[in-house]
Amino acid sequence: MGKTIPRCLQQLDLRKSVVGLATGAGAIYLLYKAIRAGIKCQPPLCSNSPICIARLAIERERHGRDSGEIRRLLNSLECKQDEYAKSMILHSITRCVYLLEAEASACTTEDICLVGEMLDDKDNSVKIQALNALKAFSGIRKFRLKIQEHSIKVLELISTIWDTELHVAGLRLLNSLPMPDYVHPQLRRVMPALMEIMQSDYILSQVQAVRLLSYLAQKSDLLYDILNCQSSQPGSLLFEVLVFAERLSEGRNTTHYRAVKWHYNEQSLHEALFGDESRLADRLLSLVIHPEEEVQIQACKVIVSLQCPQDLGCRPSTCRPSHSYFKNGE
Repeated sequence: MGKTIPRCLQQLDLRKSVVGLATGAGAIYLLYKAIRAGIKCQPPLCSNSPICIARLAIERERHGRDSGEIRRLLNSLECKQDEYAKSMILHSITRCVYLLEAEASACTTEDICLVGEMLDDKDNSVKIQALNALKAFSGIRKFRLKIQEHSIKVLELISTIWDTELHVAGLRLLNSLPMPDYVHPQLRRVMPALMEIMQSDYILSQVQAVRLLSYLAQKSDLLYDILNCQSSQPGSLLFEVLVFAERLSEGRNTTHYRAVKWHYNEQSLHEALFGDESRLADRLLSLVIHPEEEVQIQACKVIVSLQCPQDLGCRPSTCRPSHSYFKNGE
């Protein structure tokens, strides 16, 4: 008790400093352990995150084993789910198919049927995600024939529902598959809808519709249906439409097609492109100086194809009133 008050205060300050240093060192050490544990610890796999899906692919490649993610998702799809859950599951399946090719290849045709059943769902977002999943599976050769069986249903969807995202998803799927002959009758019925989509204001669906029509123009039994389809805005997509026009021009000048005397609607695509007042070749001359070389070349190809003998068949007026193919309110 013989210490002076100033000396006691000095010792107290010293003890505080020591305790402070110890506390600071402990905090730094704890922080180090937390960071180290965080680096070593991987969060649980979550199919809703693209990073997690990518980690699945890396994990599989590293260890040569399946993650089981696609199977888990397909099993979940079989259970009763609400529309939002089904949409998210299908979206995850699509990503997994692209990233986990080996696991996707191990799926069965029953799995394809399960995804295809989702096309009958009442919710458009589920339909769209199902179309995207089928498109992903179509990259695997052994599933293509099974996916083709859904072609008629896909054509029905894109021709009766006015939804641009659904149009893009459905047309992308159709453009990834060979079109079997048994689908041609349905294609004839939906031709006006395809033409209407091609003339819409949404570029992605326009391009996909033109690609499909360009492919179908090479089918001799569908050529008349395409040429006789009403159109108000032909030639709006430059290169894709120019390819389409070239194939139509070549097709109509084949011996097989010219053997029949066809009668075209005055508002048909044939009259707009190849009719007496179309002046298509003259209009295409302006594209010879287009800044894109592929457009220049394709324009020249169409002009050359137009030099072939023209169809001499009569063209009586059989105009029908213009109307939308899609139901009102959809």
